[in-house]
Amino acid sequence: MMKRSRQYRRCGITLPELLVCIAVLALLSTCVVAGLIKAKEMAWVSQSTSNIRQLATANITYASDKGHFAPVANRNNTKRWCGSKRGDGSFDPTRGYLADYLGKSRKVTPCPLFVDMLRGAASFELGTGGYGYNDNYIGGRPEGQAGGRRAWAANGDRIAATTAQIHDPTRTVMFTTSAYASGSSVQEYPYSHAPYWDFGRGPSGMRPSPSTHFRFDGQAIVAWADGHVSFEQMDTREVGYNPHGGNASDQQLGWFGPDENNGFWNPDN
Repeated sequence: MMKRSRQYRRCGITLPELLVCIAVLALLSTCVVAGLIKAKEMAWVSQSTSNIRQLATANITYASDKGHFAPVANRNNTKRWCGSKRGDGSFDPTRGYLADYLGKSRKVTPCPLFVDMLRGAASFELGTGGYGYNDNYIGGRPEGQAGGRRAWAANGDRIAATTAQIHDPTRTVMFTTSAYASGSSVQEYPYSHAPYWDFGRGPSGMRPSPSTHFRFDGQAIVAWADGHVSFEQMDTREVGYNPHGGNASDQQLGWFGPDENNGFWNPDN
C-alpha cells in the first residue's frame, strides 16, 4: 500500500511543470494567432493587387475602344470614373465611366484592408473601393492648359488623355490605393493627386492634401499606365492644407518618387 502511494505521487504534475505547460500552450496560441493574422493580411494584399490591376486593364481597354482613357468626372460632378449620382442624390457605383469594363458587377471591387479600416465610417466619396485615379494627367488634363487645349468636352465630360499622350506608360501612374484624411480617420477618395496642383501652366508649387494611401505596412499599391502593378514606399515631405481637419501624415497619406514636374504622375516626364 505504501509503495503504491509513493508511486502515485511520483506520477503527479508539479507546479513548475504545470507553469511550463501553460507557457508553451500560450506561446503556441500566439504563434497560431500571428500566423492567421499574417495569412489574412497576405490575402488582403493579393486581393487588392488583383483589384487595382483590373482597374488598369479596364481603363486600357476603354482607351482602346474610345480613343482616350476614361474621364475622371464630368463638369457638374454627377458622374465619375467609379459611379454616378441618381436623381435623388444617392450614389450608384454601377454607372461610372468604367462600369462596362468592370465585369458583371459593373463596380469597383473594394480593397478589403480599406473596408476594415473604415469600420462603417461615413464617406462623402463613394464607389472608389479605396483606389484613386490620376485625375490631373490621365483622367483629365489641367484646366486652362497652355496651348489653348480645353479641359472639358462639349458634353461636359473631362477631356482625358489618349494613349499617344502617355510618353512612357511604364513610368506614369494610373491608379493608386487612395484615401482622404478627415478628422482622425480616413474616407474614400476617387483621385490620386500629383505632388503639386497644376492649373494649366505646370506644377504650381502648391501642394494638395495627399491622397495616395500607404496602408500596406507603409506601402501603396500602384497600377501604371502600361497595366503593371508595383508596391511603393512613401517619401517624407510636406503636405498641403486639409480643410476637413485631417492629418494626412498620421493616416499614412503622401507621395512617392520625385517631385520635379510632378514626377510619375505627369506623362510629359
